[in-house]
This record gives sequence, C-alpha cells and structure tokens, in this order.
Amino acid sequence: MSAAWLKYGLQPGGIRFHIRNDSGEAWRAADGFAIGYHIFDAEAGTLIVDGPRIPLDLGPGEATQVSLAFELPPEPGRYQVFISPMRENVCWYYEQGWPFLVVEAGRVRVATIGGIRRERALRSVGRAFVYPVLTIWRNRGLIRVMVRRDILGRYRGSFAGAFWTIINPLLLMLTYFFVFGVVLRSRFGQDNSRSGFALYFLAGMLPWLAFSEAVGRAPTVMLEHRNFVKKLVFSVETLPVNLVVSGLVSELFAVVLFCVFLLAVRHGVPPTVFWLPALLIPQILFTAGLAWFLAALGVFARDLGQIIGFLLTLWFFLTPICYPEASLPAAAAPLLSKNPIFVLVRGYRVIFLETQAPAFGPLWKLWLISAAVFILGHAWFYKLRKSFADLI
Repeated sequence: MSAAWLKYGLQPGGIRFHIRNDSGEAWRAADGFAIGYHIFDAEAGTLIVDGPRIPLDLGPGEATQVSLAFELPPEPGRYQVFISPMRENVCWYYEQGWPFLVVEAGRVRVATIGGIRRERALRSVGRAFVYPVLTIWRNRGLIRVMVRRDILGRYRGSFAGAFWTIINPLLLMLTYFFVFGVVLRSRFGQDNSRSGFALYFLAGMLPWLAFSEAVGRAPTVMLEHRNFVKKLVFSVETLPVNLVVSGLVSELFAVVLFCVFLLAVRHGVPPTVFWLPALLIPQILFTAGLAWFLAALGVFARDLGQIIGFLLTLWFFLTPICYPEASLPAAAAPLLSKNPIFVLVRGYRVIFLETQAPAFGPLWKLWLISAAVFILGHAWFYKLRKSFADLI
C-alpha cells in the first residue's frame, strides 16, 4: 500500500501536487481518508503544527491534483513540512513508511520517514561534535567577563582580595606537604629528600587543583546562577565552562609557583615543559564534559553537591598524588591506572621532573576518553537544559 507523487511544485502560500492511489484500497472521505500536513522544528524534531485536512476520494489507481496552503511560524528557525495521506483517528501514512512530500528551505522532495530519521541522526551526530566548541567560541567574551567576575567576587571585601587565587592553592599544597612529607615522611622512588618529595607531590597536585575546583562546584552552579538560567537570551551552557576556566586560572598561578620552586631546587625548567598543551587540552575537555554532566544532574538531585565532595576526596586518595605509584596494590594497579587523572598526574611529573615526553599509549587513550566525555557531557546538558527554568 502506498501513494505516488506524480508532479509537485511550490506556489505562493503553499504547494500544488498530483497524488495517485497505488494501494489496493479505495480512499473515501466518508471513511476518514484525507491529506494533511505536519510542521516540524527541523533542529529538534518537534511537531509544531498539525494542519487542516483536505478530504480524499480516490479509488485504486486513480489520481487527483491538490492545492494545499500552509504558513510557517513567524519565529526564525528551520522548519520541515510533511505532506501525507492520512486516515482520521487511524494513522498518518508517512508514519507507516509510505513516501511523502517534504517542504524545506524553499524546495520540495519525496522522502520516507526512515530517510528523515537517518538525516536527523546524522545531524545530531554532527551537532554533538560541533556545538560544544561553537558554544565556547561564540560566548568567549561572556565567559571571560563571568570568570573575572567570579574570581573577583569570590574574595570581594577580603584583605588579600584576588590574591587569594594564589594563596588558596598554595596553602592547600603546603598543608598536604606538611601532612605527607613532614609528618608521615612519604618519599618518591630513590629520592629521600624533602625537596624531592615536594617536587613530585606538587607536580601531581597541578592538574588536580583545576579539576577538583571545577567538578566540586559544578553540581550547584545552576542553582547559584538561577537568575541567569531563567533568562531566555542567556547561554546557560557557559556556566559550567566558567568553572573550568576559573580552575585553570588557579592552576596557572600554581604552575608559575612550581616553576619558581623548580628553578630554586634544580636550577632550571626542562624543555619538555612544552609538552604541557598535550596534557592540558584533554584535561580541559575531560573537566568540561564532567562539569556539564554534573551541572545538569545537580538541578534534579540537590544532594549531588555533598556526594561529589565525598567522591572527590576518594578520587584524590585513589590517585597517586601524595604517595608513589609503587604503593598501589598490585591487584588494583591495572584498574586504577586507567583513571584519567592518574594519566595526567603521571604526565605532569614526566615532563616537569623526568625531562621526557608523555608515554604515547596512555596519552592517546586520554585524548579519546576526554573527547568522548566532552561531547557526551554537552549532549546530556543540552538535552536537559529546557527543564532547568521549571525546576529552579
């Protein structure tokens, strides 16, 4: 059973076409047979308009000419008009796999619902790769302003002001150094000196600082900026990105301090430090993807902020930051070494302290995992963002 579209073309305010009944069944208006149209938002695949019907009376093999008028919504957007036979209270035949007319971007074509779904799937895949980057690029000015506002506003009124951006990571690193390096006397490898422990420990802390700051704040970021979320013109996807950039600012100061310490202890910074972007880019992608995921989930699960605090503490101690990698249990080491932060910590230590390039095997896997988390995290956020204004 199907319909044949013999000749078709656009006309002012609608479309004119010939349709032939190629089914073995008579189409009678008295039985509810008609032809109508649906208007969809092409980006989201959402039905917007269920248009009026034109009754059909066609026997098997008969054809007729139809003029169908329709009007697209006044709002700017990309729309698709599906024109198909239907039977009232039974079905639309395009949903049953019959060919139907599609009007889109000023042209007409014959399509099937399977073909349309494949097109939408391909567009969705393309958007998944492109939209996260476009979101950041198009809103780079807004991100810059929001990050500056976040850093300055966090310490407004305090005596040290924005210098807390440097003081906070420094105090945190000194605290861990005192506990593990002085009290517990932890050491790395053959170097039993405190300066050797300090270098390996601080190198491992560099990626953790930016990661933990962004991920720890992500579950509550939408609630903290509820006024922005309810504004239709505000790009809410930038809010988790602001946290990632703020964390990177803290890490930047920490890297500068670490290089000063490296100069004082080893009298130089190795040239392998130029491998840092190869580690920094997947670190940013992984952190941003996780921040998007947690920011969206935090709107629905208000306890997530407390849970993430515990999970980050567990994550920290499962990563060999304040103890040598050799201390990992032999049975658990193969699994724990797959931890992306483990790869980053190892990479930072290799380029800063061991004057070598990062190992290629773990590095390309880190890039792959980080890209996947980045894309899936944004897709998750994008899917749920329409519900935020109703829940906050």
